[in-house]
Amino acid sequence: MAGASQGLGAAYSQRLARAGFDLVLVARRTEPLQLLANEIRRQHGVTVTCIPCDLSEANGLEQILNSLGDREINLMVYNAAEPFIGPFLNQRPAEHGKMAQTNMITPLKMVHYFGGKMVAKGKGGIVLMTSLAAFQGSPFIALYAATKAFALTLAESLWFEWKTKGVDIIACCAGATTTPNYIKSNPAPLGWLRPPVQSPQEVVEECLSRIGKTPSLITGRGNRIASFFMRKIFSRQMAVNLMGNTTKKMYGVKY
Repeated sequence: MAGASQGLGAAYSQRLARAGFDLVLVARRTEPLQLLANEIRRQHGVTVTCIPCDLSEANGLEQILNSLGDREINLMVYNAAEPFIGPFLNQRPAEHGKMAQTNMITPLKMVHYFGGKMVAKGKGGIVLMTSLAAFQGSPFIALYAATKAFALTLAESLWFEWKTKGVDIIACCAGATTTPNYIKSNPAPLGWLRPPVQSPQEVVEECLSRIGKTPSLITGRGNRIASFFMRKIFSRQMAVNLMGNTTKKMYGVKY
């Protein structure tokens, strides 16, 4: 579980522990990771291994493997992500590189390594968390959206390659979710047209119920309706304009 300490990562960890899975939890901050691990051990009696690791570092996979030893991973969930809200030029290239590493390069390495092990033994599963922002240009979250489009396309492609190999992979496309980072961003209300915000537990339940059945999933009925209009009814230009105006209003973006 990469990006495990809070929000969706914590919800996946709790849900999988309840199903009897032993866990390997990976996150940057040691204290919340240990707190979650202790809670899961107490509630569910499973083995929990914590690996503090900054997934924006180029050797993130190597750090995980050094701590993991010869333990086998049967289900990998990559939830870690570097977000940024604001004009593209407000971030320096080094910050762009850090986001690209966390959101694309590290998960790519992990999918190749752990997915390869799963294919070799003929069983396993991978969840890549992505976003509704992946489906069209998304102004003011431009690089974040681009990295999530990468994850979506990668998962859907490998779903076909691996579906006869005993390995299930799914891109879980979530909309607004009540994670600590979402709450901290303090988005402005947009009225009744906005899809309902989901809880992390709702997203996790939907995703785990669909893995092995579909290459990708948009969680939440409201999100699926909104995505249908954005992709099937609106022109590409209309969809990008709507995303830009919505994000600008939600976060008071000045540019």
